[in-house]
Parts: sequence; C-alpha cells; structure tokens
Amino acid sequence: MSKVLKNSYVQTAILGIIIFGGVFAFFFGLRVAFRTDYPLLAVASGSMIPTLKVGDLIVVQGVPNASEINAAPKPNGAMIVFHSPYGPRGGPFLFFAGEEELIVHRAIAKVENSDGTLYFQTKGDNNNSPDYWNGPDTYQGMISSELLVGRVVGVVPWVGNVPLFMRTPSGIVLIVFLIILILLIEYVPVLWKRQGQYEKLPTD
Repeated sequence: MSKVLKNSYVQTAILGIIIFGGVFAFFFGLRVAFRTDYPLLAVASGSMIPTLKVGDLIVVQGVPNASEINAAPKPNGAMIVFHSPYGPRGGPFLFFAGEEELIVHRAIAKVENSDGTLYFQTKGDNNNSPDYWNGPDTYQGMISSELLVGRVVGVVPWVGNVPLFMRTPSGIVLIVFLIILILLIEYVPVLWKRQGQYEKLPTD
C-alpha cells in the first residue's frame, strides 16, 4: 500500500481529488449559507454604474419572503438579482452564471396582484428610465417574484474580472495552456529520470 501511495501518478490523482472536493464543498457551503444557487456572481454589464462596475464580484443572498425586499428609488431600494423573463439569451442587462442569464438591477417599486403574487419594477442606476419587461412572469412591465434569485448583500471590486475573462476565448486558451504546463512540469522530469535508468541498463 505504501508503494502505491508513493507513486507520483497516484499522488497527483489524490491531490486533484482533494482540490476538487475542497472547491465543491466551498461552493456548496456558500449555497447553503446564502440560501441561493448563485451566491457569487460577476457583473458583466455597465447598467448599474457607478454602484456596480463591470468586473465587480457580488455576493447574493436568497430571500424566501419577497415581501421583505425594500423597493424604492436609489439609493434606498434593494439591488436584486433575477432571471431574465426573456429566457436564457434574451435580456439586455446581463451577467453570466453557467448557461443562465441573470440580471442585477435596483427594485424601485413593487405591487401585489389579485392572486397575491408580488411584482417588482426594476431600474439600472445607469439607465434613464425604469425597465419594461414583456413575456411570461411579468405584469405591466414588472417582473414576478418567481424570477427572483436574491438581493445583493456585498460587493468585492474587480475580482469578478477573473471568471469573466475565463469565459472568453483567450481565457479558455489560457486555462488549456496552464493545464498542459502543469502536466509537463509534473511528468517530464519523471519521464527523463526513467529514460536515464533505461540507458544505464547493461546490454549483452
């Protein structure tokens, strides 16, 4: 067993499992703690400037009871994150979370319709007029609370540039290059060592 654990390939595999497990546990813990599937998101649009800038990382907290969200003009209204009512690829003010299209704008008003569903009027701080949404889960230009992901409870400047860059073609190329580089650093010395051992073997 000890010989197996000393094998460089096994050690690399174990290290990879530990790192992957740690990252998974970290993000799963964040989802539980903040009660949302999207606790950390990168801002990719300038519609909330100067409050939120492109490349900021926002911390999102789920809100089980949508009536708790304060809806008022800037600066008192809560910044909320919600699914685009236009589907995965339709909204104009977006940032990315996997294949989902999410929007972060300020809740400036809310109404409750006859069936008790809350609807929020939203607006980007950098936009001249409120949003007017059409389609499912909307009412008179407002989005349903059913689309709500949560409210912004924290902002970390610039850190969101990293995941945004990783989604670009240049970022993907960089990731592939780094993986290849790590593999070369890890295994080339081992292969050279083995090649040297083979060269020293006695010949008849």
